[in-house]
Amino acid sequence: MLSLTAVQVGAIPLNDDTVTPGFLGFGVFLALVAATVFLIRSMTKQMKKIQAPREADLAQEEWERAEARKAAGSKAADSDEA
Repeated sequence: MLSLTAVQVGAIPLNDDTVTPGFLGFGVFLALVAATVFLIRSMTKQMKKIQAPREADLAQEEWERAEARKAAGSKAADSDEA
């Protein structure tokens, strides 16, 4: 039985024309493509959920901090005068 297999394997020359990925290689390739598509869809969903601060919100927060510093500074000056 083993000798019959050895004869059959030796009968076919192995080169780029006779050795191909076949259906298994194609199936693995399709599985990788499908996994990539699902991962990209999931990543897109997660990225849409992120609440990044907008430029206007950052400017508003900076203005509020400046106003708070001014108010704290005027209270300190008022308490020094009294």
